Amino acid sequence: MAREFPIEVASVGLVFQNRILLVKRGKDPSKGLYAFPGGRIEPGENAEQAACREIAEETGLIAGNIEFMETLELGEADNNPAAAAYRLHVFWGIHPGGVPVAGDDADEAGWFTLNEVEALPVTPSSLRLAQQLLRTVS
Repeated sequence: MAREFPIEVASVGLVFQNRILLVKRGKDPSKGLYAFPGGRIEPGENAEQAACREIAEETGLIAGNIEFMETLELGEADNNPAAAAYRLHVFWGIHPGGVPVAGDDADEAGWFTLNEVEALPVTPSSLRLAQQLLRTVS
């Protein structure tokens, strides 16, 4: 059975006291890079439900109220350089805080200031969106 592209994924940028929640990816794609918690949208889920589930699986935190931010087309599909490999639905929200604990496919999880994010090995989309969120919400 052929894989369909793009693969639908969702993530969420949570902000707490001028910090944003990031996880260090433990698996490909983006292994070793920091990014918003997120992953594949499972059958029967919508993008928002998937984003909330992924936050819980990767950090142990509950997302709470989140809002849609934007959709990104990322990567290239196998044998079709014109097609995106992933369609990422990004959400954001304000979080009451808590200590994230890395789980599922996240090697690390934590709250980071904008200066810290800019010094980390971070995915380009997460860096741009973190800058946007932390400058807007702060």
